[in-house]
Amino acid sequence: MMIRKRLPHLLLLACSVAPFWTSAAIAQETLRYAIVSNGKTQGSEVDVFGSDGRIDSTFEFNDRGRGPRISAHYLIGASGMPSRTDITGNDYLKAPVDEHFSIENGNAHWKSTSEDGTGKADGFYISNNGPAAESAVLVAALLKTKGPVKLLPAGEARLERLNEATLEDHGQKMHVTEFAITGLSFEPQTIWLDDNQRFFASPGPWFAILREGWEGANQQLYDLQVKAQNARYERLAQDLTRRPSRPVAIEHVRVFDSEQATTREDQTVVIKGERIVQAGAAASIQSPKDAEHIDGKGKTLLPGLFDMHAHAQPLDGLLNIASGVTSVRDMGNGIEELQRLEKQWQSGTAIGPRVWKCGFIDGHGPFQAPTGLYADTAEEAQAAVNRYADLGYIQIKLYSSLKPEFVPGIAKTAHERGMRLSGHVPNGMIASQFVEAGADELQHINFIFLNFLASQVKDTRTPERFTAVGANAARLDLDSKPVKEFIELLQKHHTTVDVTLATFESMFTGRPGVASPDFGPVLSRLPAQVQRGAYSGGLPVTSENDQLYKDSYGAMLRMTKWMYDVGIPILAGTDALAGLMLHRELELEVKAGIPPARALQIATFNAAGLLRQGKGLGSIAPGKLADLVLVEGNPTEKISDIRRCRLVAKNGVLFKSDAVYAAVGIKPAD
Repeated sequence: MMIRKRLPHLLLLACSVAPFWTSAAIAQETLRYAIVSNGKTQGSEVDVFGSDGRIDSTFEFNDRGRGPRISAHYLIGASGMPSRTDITGNDYLKAPVDEHFSIENGNAHWKSTSEDGTGKADGFYISNNGPAAESAVLVAALLKTKGPVKLLPAGEARLERLNEATLEDHGQKMHVTEFAITGLSFEPQTIWLDDNQRFFASPGPWFAILREGWEGANQQLYDLQVKAQNARYERLAQDLTRRPSRPVAIEHVRVFDSEQATTREDQTVVIKGERIVQAGAAASIQSPKDAEHIDGKGKTLLPGLFDMHAHAQPLDGLLNIASGVTSVRDMGNGIEELQRLEKQWQSGTAIGPRVWKCGFIDGHGPFQAPTGLYADTAEEAQAAVNRYADLGYIQIKLYSSLKPEFVPGIAKTAHERGMRLSGHVPNGMIASQFVEAGADELQHINFIFLNFLASQVKDTRTPERFTAVGANAARLDLDSKPVKEFIELLQKHHTTVDVTLATFESMFTGRPGVASPDFGPVLSRLPAQVQRGAYSGGLPVTSENDQLYKDSYGAMLRMTKWMYDVGIPILAGTDALAGLMLHRELELEVKAGIPPARALQIATFNAAGLLRQGKGLGSIAPGKLADLVLVEGNPTEKISDIRRCRLVAKNGVLFKSDAVYAAVGIKPAD
């Protein structure tokens, strides 16, 4: 599970002269910040402002052994924009950061491990992973210009003032203002500044950066932020949602029969209200006289897609619906946060999919997850399972810091309460032991390979669970006796595997300066600043292991195909960018050797069956709920046509895919 909240940007630009911070700046002000994850301080930022326009910042945090460590230095010009930037350190996955920017004779120069360019010095260079102080400088520049600001290398930023608050703590008062910056990501990025236009906070339930001494203001600021966020999503829902007042007939369309994994040509499907009322050959269907007619020629109508590995956040609602994903299984979230999202998506006050909830349980420790419930005793573990069951959760997901000896008891209680059990394999166990202890499902293909690396991996709570697989997966003989015995164990226990292939593609095969293959098919459709992130690379590699990591990812695809061939149920889930990455997951299943129609069956009929929703969802037939996606072309022959969404129905409510994509800055697919 990844922190997907946008961290303040960090990407540096090139200059050949000596670092400007070698001459000590005259310190005018020093501000310190706590980086908080799940209520615990996990890092810090320190910003030193010089009287000569210099800013020196250090920034680091620990997220389960991952996390950046950055030293950033800026020289702010008279325009309020950086004229010089130097940033070094390591990024979230511990790959080196060495980025620089400078202006000389009216020309801008930038260079990093992923970029090398020049241009006219007429904009604000924004880095990809830099400190929060940089975002505050951008806000100040936007306030000064009172209009849009061009971004380098590409894009444009705009500013909106959202909220104000006067905070009180320990006898002190602080007036702060919330701003929203548009142009950095798929949605406005919010930031709180003090009256001196210095960064104050970026609040949140999972991850927050707050001025030191004011950590207690997190919830107050977050509540205000959520209120503004909810209002924005409600406006979008009003603008983008259409509730037909009469029947809708999709005529002469190719229909994907998800139960048989085949297609039927020249069909007509009629929906009325929330249900499909007719479905069959066009020649045999008499559409209601008052029906709205939609021409389906050249298109394919599929059941709404399921993402079986989500960590739902507000933005995901739009990304999923635009992409034809009408149902998600949330694999770990805060109870209150998920309740709020689910209520909004169900009521239509925000756009989003149906949600099935898995309860997340971990143990306390240095690598604990940033959300969910925690259990350090068997009694606490049982209580956590029962709490989730009482709240209507359908599954329990365990995490890496949970004590392995708790697994059998958790499995017993979960099964007694009608729930499935899955998860990361807790540290100290291997996948076969996890299955034998009662797990119904395994999350992530890397844990399959870790089953054979127990003697070589010290701690699967750390990034070693990725790097060890990169170094060894390609060398694993898939025809060996241990692998065959493990596959037989999965067959015997009817174990499901949630492979999340797209999650690992960029991690193992992404290289700095080259567009990551998971984003390649959609790169030109994305916002300019988002596109840059596709070139940042994945796990750090050397010349010696570069090809080995790529070959190890190939082994993940081969293992997926082998499991599919012997009848082990495979799930389609992202654990990554919502919507678009489910399309990539299906492409990767096909790349592994699974036929396109079967991959689509996995993401529709099979997913509905696993969630026990087959009576209402997962296929197209009279009486079923009208969760549908209309795409250009035929994805059963060319799986990438699944990206060409045109119309999406959820519960009979209609959305134009292009319009929903546009709301998050994404261009439509051709």
